Parts: sequence; structure tokens; C-alpha cells
Amino acid sequence: MLALPAMAQEPITPQTTMREIRQNPAVQASGLYTDIHTWERDLAWFKNAHNNETLEEVVGSGSAASCAAGLNLLIQNYESGTQITYKLYSEQEIAEDSSRNNVEFYYYPASTPDAKYALVLSGNIFNRTAELKECISTAYQLHQKGYAVFVMRYRAYPDNDNNGPMEDIARAVKYITGHAQQFGVQTESYALIGYSSGGHLAGLFASDALGYKNYGLPKPGAVILAYPIVQFAETTPIYRVGIDPFVCGRFYYEYSLADLITEDYPPVYFWYGRDDLTLNLLCWPLQGPALSKALAAHGVPYKEVVYDHAAHGISLGRGTAADGWLDEAAAFWEEQTK
Repeated sequence: MLALPAMAQEPITPQTTMREIRQNPAVQASGLYTDIHTWERDLAWFKNAHNNETLEEVVGSGSAASCAAGLNLLIQNYESGTQITYKLYSEQEIAEDSSRNNVEFYYYPASTPDAKYALVLSGNIFNRTAELKECISTAYQLHQKGYAVFVMRYRAYPDNDNNGPMEDIARAVKYITGHAQQFGVQTESYALIGYSSGGHLAGLFASDALGYKNYGLPKPGAVILAYPIVQFAETTPIYRVGIDPFVCGRFYYEYSLADLITEDYPPVYFWYGRDDLTLNLLCWPLQGPALSKALAAHGVPYKEVVYDHAAHGISLGRGTAADGWLDEAAAFWEEQTK
């Protein structure tokens, strides 16, 4: 007997609930991480978190339309036979350290071969991450411009000890570089895009001291940072006690990105808002202003955009003063790598 065709799923919209998204067969089969906290898949009282909320309620009105479009594109890619999720550590490596099982990226192929690619890192607050809010919408917008995109899921609290997130980013770039023909991407001129604390990680990976050179990997063509945390300032002791207690050595969250800028640093586009409460609480002069000063002092090509009103965590910033920043950042990336 012939198999009956599967019932077509309704397209995801900003008003689709998280339960409906999580129950979508293609989303489930693709392996996309749709939770908000790293504990949601492990602890019973978190398993239904946000299920009754709409996508717009979870990611915000400024990201909802692009996020919905990005989810629909992911479903389309999966149903056409594209592998979406790639684990970045082997079974043996995961057996040695189970936290590595959480490290993966989600692939958005370009529409043309030999495309430039972007690796996108969300922000995080301890165990809360923002792949949906910040990265899926970004992936969709960059796909529309002809880029391939890899949405990164790196280790967050409580698994981010011993510089784990830096190793995760290196593993992602190494994997993409080694499989460039499979993904249809260029190995050079890629962009690292980071939001908030993900911006701190992306920036560190672009540095001589902690980044790509230490792993024998290509230099990024551009670093694009949205409301980046340049250094954690007053919270560094808390991170040390909470993440790496009683361990010798210096860890990624103890570095100021501004202190690691050299003449060989890649071109940088970054933006933030003057009324960004998070950056103000972390000591405003040590954040964007310090990075701008360091880039200028070392002759690194950069563009800094400071908005009077742009809150932390607004992603693409639709409907705010920051609306359109990704278009400007992509143009900067193209200009620096043409």
C-alpha cells in the first residue's frame, strides 16, 4: 500500500506558541535547540517552560517576524534533505566530558556556492541563552543577503568552566574549515558575529592571545558585535567563584577584549546604546568606549555606532533606533573583505 502523505504543517508565525514550535515534526527532527535555559531539557520543572507563550512573547516584537521566517527556512531546508544540526565533539570526547554534548551548530546554507559564511553567537546570562531571539533572526537576514550561516550553541553555565566556550568556537571554525566543500563556503573572510557576552567570546577568538592563531585556524575577515560586553568588570570575581573555583590559571571571562587588540586584529563593526542598562552596570567606560580607544590606538579598521536609545538584548533592533544595523554591518564586512 502507498503511504499516506504527511499532514502539512502551518507556517510558523510570531503568534505560534512555543509548544507548537517544539511539537513541529521538522523542528524536532532537525535537532534545533528551542529551549531558553540550558537546564530545560534536563530538569522536570523546566520542561514545559514558555510552552504557552507565543514566539513573539519569547523573542520580542523586534525579532519575532525574522525569527519566524528563520524557523520556516530551517524547516524548508530540513525537508529538502539538508542536515541542520552538527555535533562538534566525537562520542569519545563527549564520554570524557558530558558537557560537550551540548555543543553544536545549526546550518543555514547559502543559495550560491563558494559563499562567505558567518558564525553567530548569542548572548547568555549564566544558564539562559538566546539562540532563538538573536541568532535565528540573524541567520535568516544574512541568508537573504547570500551568506551561509552557522548558529553556534556553545557551553554556558554551569558547563563553561576551563575555557570551554573558547574551545567550542575553535572546534566550530575547525569543522567548517575542514568541511568547506561540503558546506559550499569559503574558508577565508568569514565573519564572527556575537551578541552581548557572545560578543566578548567572538572578540576574544579574533585576538592573537586567545584566538584563532592558537588553533591554527584562518583569521576572521570581520568581527561584528552587537551590544558587546568588552569586560565583565565588577562581576569577574563572581564568575571565578561560580565557574572555576580553586583552579589555577586565567580564564576567558577575566580578560578585557580592549586589552587584547593588536595591529593584526580583524576589522570590527560594533554598536551599543547609551542607555544600555547592562553595559552601564558593568562600568560604561570599560565597555564600548574602551574598545573604540584600543582599536583606534592600534590602527584597526572599525566602525562604532552608538545610539542614544538602544537597550540590551534587542537583537536586530526592529522598531528601535538600531533598526537596520545588520545591513550596515554586512556592508562593512563586504568592504573589508572584497
